[in-house]
Amino acid sequence: MIMVSLPAHFDGKQILLDAPYPLEPDTKLLVMVLPQEDDAHEDWLRLPVQRLTDAYGDMEEGYLLDSILEANPNYEGR
Repeated sequence: MIMVSLPAHFDGKQILLDAPYPLEPDTKLLVMVLPQEDDAHEDWLRLPVQRLTDAYGDMEEGYLLDSILEANPNYEGR
């Protein structure tokens, strides 16, 4: 089975998945408890997107593969 992240919440009695997902009985799970979100948390999450938006304007040209002059030999092609 592949590893996936599933959004879920605790209703005070049990952990509930926020979207249906097929799980077999006795499936091993890893639960990560996230801190309570507040406005500051949301601001931190939006910050990288805003910095990229600031760096690359709406009129920014796209970069095509044929514009690469020298390929990075260590790049694994993710």
